[in-house]
Amino acid sequence: MRINGKATITFFALTLIAMLGISGSAFAQDSFPVGLSAETQYILNSFMFLVLGAFVMWMAAGFAMLESGLVRARNTASICLKNVALYAIAGIAFYMVGYNLMYVDLADHGLFGALEFFYNPSDDEIELMNAEYNLDEATALVVENNDYSVMADWFFQMVFVATAASIVSGTVAERIKLWPFLIFVAVLTAIIYPIQGSWSWGGGWLNDIGEGFSDFAGSTIVHSVGGWAALTGAIILGPRKGKYTEDGRVRPMPGSNLPLATLGTFILWLGWFGFNGGSVLALGSAQSVTIMSVVFVNTNLAAAAGLVASMLFATWRYGKPDLTLVLNGALAGLVAITAGPDIQDPAMAMLIGGIGGLLCCIAIPLFDRLRIDDVVGALSVHLVAGIWGTMAVAIFSTGDYVAQATGIVATGAFVMLASAIVWLFLKYSIGIRVEERDERYGVDIPEVGLEAYPDFEARTN
Repeated sequence: MRINGKATITFFALTLIAMLGISGSAFAQDSFPVGLSAETQYILNSFMFLVLGAFVMWMAAGFAMLESGLVRARNTASICLKNVALYAIAGIAFYMVGYNLMYVDLADHGLFGALEFFYNPSDDEIELMNAEYNLDEATALVVENNDYSVMADWFFQMVFVATAASIVSGTVAERIKLWPFLIFVAVLTAIIYPIQGSWSWGGGWLNDIGEGFSDFAGSTIVHSVGGWAALTGAIILGPRKGKYTEDGRVRPMPGSNLPLATLGTFILWLGWFGFNGGSVLALGSAQSVTIMSVVFVNTNLAAAAGLVASMLFATWRYGKPDLTLVLNGALAGLVAITAGPDIQDPAMAMLIGGIGGLLCCIAIPLFDRLRIDDVVGALSVHLVAGIWGTMAVAIFSTGDYVAQATGIVATGAFVMLASAIVWLFLKYSIGIRVEERDERYGVDIPEVGLEAYPDFEARTN
């Protein structure tokens, strides 16, 4: 007998509809359970930390490309080495000291966590990794005590501290010695950053001010910390030779590769989805996925608004849209929204990002008037926009004005004081600035022994 395909499909469809009709009440009551199992949530949350943490790690490449494009050609190899080295040093320092100091046993000390070396997998996770015959029991124990793998959380937190260190390298570029800079990075990531981070993300005293200090992904805790440390270093280090004339004029020192700087901006923009999205800290429920979706949208819109605002401002102020201002405007929009990317009105996210971009454009020439030499504009992007974004949580969302202001002031005071101690110790012990001749002709050869562009390098002032 020949079977008609359409008739067969119709028969099965009608049968399925009938079955659904018969058992409709049962399906409505309990066929679609809400929520996931504890193990599934553990898997999704941990996977989210690892994948979005890798996005944030990719921001290290963005900083390297941005800074490589904004420094002069004779200093490019040095800035590349500093960026890749600081990422490695930040990871080791945070593993050895930083994470414990930021998150472990904070109540025992009040102002910081555990003074212990190394942060390793929990006993439950080690037992799970070694389980052979009692796998189900070991799994149940792990997911009962943790919402995600503790090492996945460590990885996600580590790439944040590396971001703070990257901010410093661009500001003090073209005149700082390699090894003193890397020593500062080690202290910043092992001690300075973790202590201030423990005050809020670690559950410390800032959470007890008013309604509590709110910094969703780190406009202050990450970005302005890097900005305060960079500002202190720039003041102690001094400007590049020839940057400012005796009559107060600013001598332009344009970067060597603006396409590279543009690529770096796009990489940072992409990485920011991991930065802000991963700070939801969960992926195991419809609620967390919905929040993350809003965070992604707000992050993107704030960056876009920051870019457009800086482009319009530069055109109005200077007659043409300066590309470097526009790139920094986009990044300032990203920094500004980082404190509150979960805001439920995307239009407000655009406003926050747009104001961040404008403030960045205003701050860059202001720092020059103060004779604070910031090679890549990191102070305007990460410090100024970071302060603005932190206060914007109180202005546009549910943040507490007193708590937000207290967090900004306390963090700035502590980071500047601690950074000044380290910078000054290095200055008067081993020295932090390269020789004047090396600065004039480029630090690549004297600092790292090679040039990034050997075939095209011109030995000029």
